[in-house]
Amino acid sequence: MTDVTDVLTINNLTCRYPPRKEREGSALQNLSLTVRQREIVCLLGASGCGKTTLLKAVAGLLPVDCGSIVVAGQTMSDGERTVAPALRQVGLVFQGCALFPHLTVAQNIAFGLNGQSREAIARGVEEMAALLHLAGLEDCYPHQISRERQQRAAIARAMARKPSVLLLDEPFSNMDSQVRDTLINELRLLLKRQQVATVLVTHSKEEAFAFADRLAVMDHGTIVQEGYAATLYQQPGSRLVADYLGSGNYLPVNILSDHQWRSLFGDHHAAHPHGQPIGSLCDWLVRPHDIALALDPKGEAEVVDRLFMGTLNHYRIRLDDHIIQVQSSTWFEAGQAVRLSIKTEQPLLFPRL
Repeated sequence: MTDVTDVLTINNLTCRYPPRKEREGSALQNLSLTVRQREIVCLLGASGCGKTTLLKAVAGLLPVDCGSIVVAGQTMSDGERTVAPALRQVGLVFQGCALFPHLTVAQNIAFGLNGQSREAIARGVEEMAALLHLAGLEDCYPHQISRERQQRAAIARAMARKPSVLLLDEPFSNMDSQVRDTLINELRLLLKRQQVATVLVTHSKEEAFAFADRLAVMDHGTIVQEGYAATLYQQPGSRLVADYLGSGNYLPVNILSDHQWRSLFGDHHAAHPHGQPIGSLCDWLVRPHDIALALDPKGEAEVVDRLFMGTLNHYRIRLDDHIIQVQSSTWFEAGQAVRLSIKTEQPLLFPRL
């Protein structure tokens, strides 16, 4: 049974590619996802993994082969029937804004209010222009305003219909970092106030961390892991998820027992069983910020180079035949001998490739 606060429920969704010689199979495979009221879920994954396809299916722009899509308690698609896009309580913002170039900002926003009275349309345009900080720009055409304001206008048009679900496809792309960060913060607060269930598609883990409540990592048309950002970062279920959410070092280890393994740094012990076969060769994922550096003339490691990144220095350290990434606030010079130590014993172990 769908929870009353589950505004978007996707159950075992499969969508096949249209018949074409160069592509066969399913674009989405047995995919399930729920999004609650006021919740923001971000879809992450490589190009072609199905993120935008999923948004189009929810919006009603692609047919569903099997499974179901339920919005606000009403079935939109179930493989046998489908509700037209215009009749769904869903707003969609494309990456390229998709504003009508021959219409003003006000007319673009009003487009989402077709069928309402003139007074209701005027109130809706005024409300959305104020909420998205577009007041005073209502009579401008898209080419007369910045990329950021164009995106604000596109979001205002999608939200003018008071949708239960808002779908955002790469809305922060092609913006400079300061403008992007401002829009991310403002839009997140607005969506929470409006109690909209939101699905964001992005390639940027930084945008996902800043904007979303939960993340869902996709690969080959399905969700391979979902959860809170901190959980996925600290406990990735696969190399794919680990690599997508941040850089890391894969250190070769030998599994000694259910609780022990041996690495370049010596023997390590975990409080709980790590789940890898005894005697196997594995790779231990250690994030750059989980390695400590100390100057040591007798140290076996050497600083290869340093990249200053503002708050932290990013180092490449040579230890035996391995290059290890380390983040540290301490200043070291290339060529200096250093000692490395692991600050975590968290057993993020993966089978050796």
